Amino acid sequence: MAELGRWTTAMRTGLGSDTSYGAVVPPMHLSSNYTFEAPDTPREYDYSRSGNPTRDLLNVALAELEGGAGATTLATGLAGFTLLAEALVPAGGRVMVQHDAYGGTWRLFSFLASQGKLAVDFVDFNDADAFAKALERGPHLVMVETPSNPLLRITDIRATAGAARAAGALSVVDNTFCSPLLQRPLDLGADLVMHSTTKFINGHSDVVGGAVIARDPALHEKLRLWANALGLTSSAFDAYLTLRGLRTLDARLRVHQENADAILAAIDGHPALKALHHPGLPGHPQHALAASQQSGFGSLMSLELAGGWDAVGRFLDGLQIFHLAESLGGVESLVCHPETMTHAGMSEHARAEAGITSGLLRLSVGIEARDDLVAVVMEALDRAL
Repeated sequence: MAELGRWTTAMRTGLGSDTSYGAVVPPMHLSSNYTFEAPDTPREYDYSRSGNPTRDLLNVALAELEGGAGATTLATGLAGFTLLAEALVPAGGRVMVQHDAYGGTWRLFSFLASQGKLAVDFVDFNDADAFAKALERGPHLVMVETPSNPLLRITDIRATAGAARAAGALSVVDNTFCSPLLQRPLDLGADLVMHSTTKFINGHSDVVGGAVIARDPALHEKLRLWANALGLTSSAFDAYLTLRGLRTLDARLRVHQENADAILAAIDGHPALKALHHPGLPGHPQHALAASQQSGFGSLMSLELAGGWDAVGRFLDGLQIFHLAESLGGVESLVCHPETMTHAGMSEHARAEAGITSGLLRLSVGIEARDDLVAVVMEALDRAL
């Protein structure tokens, strides 16, 4: 028999497994509890926070895609960071986080640090001296986000994971922007990989979720137990929707990227742009690094408008197709103003350090018709002049 590849194996998880009626799509198990055979004899499942058949199918699929020992799916993406902080960082321990990471990540670790639960260093991971000095402080976790949100900076996963391991720290890569089909951090030496499954993995902007995948079986088991103890696990319905979305990930990503490439080709050099950020551009400072550790450059891009805040208003006024909203990775195209939306939770100083300005917009390119997307973005840039 043919040996099936990881994508085919993962996307087919659970299909044709129903033994009751022969359903092709596995049924959704919404029951919150399960009977015991006897007081001291539980079945495979007893309570859905602890374990659920539908959620476990999603766990299996994600672990297969990332090449991990196991996956723990959670109620939100930020629940993944919460799980890692609670399970893997002792009281008073230290965490290193990229200075230009998602605003919610910055807010969570700033809150935890303000309560004395841990110490956090927000560091430019592409500044070799700053990174080395931060490692000398003895972090327990090194949190990588590559490409970064929203400026799409690239961090060398293999080098960062190796340096973290040498310093006695675990390395974690937020792989939300790429998904497992464009980047596999565990193959590059990372200990853990996490996702906001709300984004590309689900892909339809109708469920919120997260996941953490571990390379080591013992580490996975620890996270599984802590997720149950903390009450962070996702619902069966959310897992069902996410697995349904995952089955079309490969097809969606191809269209996302084709559309993004068309937009980039059309707008690169437009006079309304002060800067255009996307790792697929040859002029991107980490273009070669992205090409070496990713199998595709993704469909997120950031536009720095030369006219600043006023130009943002002109760009958005009358913009078609792109909805002004947070999140990304859905089939629909979205535009976001990070300073006032996704990264509003950061301090003004932190945003300035990260390079997030009032003239910055982030585009999540959807799967609408390519020519229409190019036309409306060009119109918007012309208005922004």
